[in-house]
Amino acid sequence: MNILKMMQQAKAVQERLQAFEQELRSMEVIGEAGAGMVRVTIGGDRRVKRIDAEPAIWEEERKLALDLIAAAVNDALAKLDEAVQ
Repeated sequence: MNILKMMQQAKAVQERLQAFEQELRSMEVIGEAGAGMVRVTIGGDRRVKRIDAEPAIWEEERKLALDLIAAAVNDALAKLDEAVQ
């Protein structure tokens, strides 16, 4: 195999990788907990973008609300891992 062909193939692989990384950065997944009472949106960069919660959870125990937020974050991260696969 000549060196020029190998360089062209390496460039093509690099371009595909860059396109995948760009697609991943623009991806968003939503994790839910408490039958949708808490929703967490996470970007492909694994950063929390948004947390939405039904007002009713704040009227309940604070610990329950925090547990639901943690569960929603974990659900979103699991969905992101699944999407990347």
